[in-house]
Amino acid sequence: MSLLEALSPEKERQILEGAALAFAEDGYEGASMSRIAHLAGVSKGTLYNYFAGKRELFAAFVRRECGELIALIFDDIDAAASPETVLPAICRRMLTMLTSPSGLLIYRMVVAEAGKFPELAEAFYEAGPRRALTAMAGWIAGQRAAGRLEVEDTEFAAEQLFGLMQTKTLMRRRLRLTDHVTAAELDRVVEAGVRVFLRAYAAPAGRQDTHGQPPR
Repeated sequence: MSLLEALSPEKERQILEGAALAFAEDGYEGASMSRIAHLAGVSKGTLYNYFAGKRELFAAFVRRECGELIALIFDDIDAAASPETVLPAICRRMLTMLTSPSGLLIYRMVVAEAGKFPELAEAFYEAGPRRALTAMAGWIAGQRAAGRLEVEDTEFAAEQLFGLMQTKTLMRRRLRLTDHVTAAELDRVVEAGVRVFLRAYAAPAGRQDTHGQPPR
């Protein structure tokens, strides 16, 4: 059996789960490849068969975690539903993800190491924020085509929407000033942010028909 044939998604997942534990306990710089191998239950030789070094391993960990979190935000979103229905769901999922232990762990590690390892920040941005903005901009473009939103720059509008979620609720959680965010706090931020966004970008009612299609 060749080396490539021996590499398996299951073993890679096992390694990434061990890496998640090591990074959570020791941070990026403190987590050694030896400790990651131990927590993953593999030999260092096996670990290096999959990842050339800790930077590559961390980038893979970030891609996996961000991919799973972003999938939860946009999964099962009805593209035909109105912005008034869809936006609160997306934003609440987004804010829940950002304040979750996994979301906070990645953010804090990237910020702590960005000065020394800017490539880690780049990997995080491409795997997380960039993918979320692209998905959100695509949805906004679809709503614009349906006559529901009036937006010139869809990506900038996506940035603004997510920016409206960045209130003191998230800041205090990131700074460890609180260890919990209540459902009422999340709802307040989401409802206010969506209201501001729709005031800026919602198309006048007469510009769309009852099915959300541009009137003829």
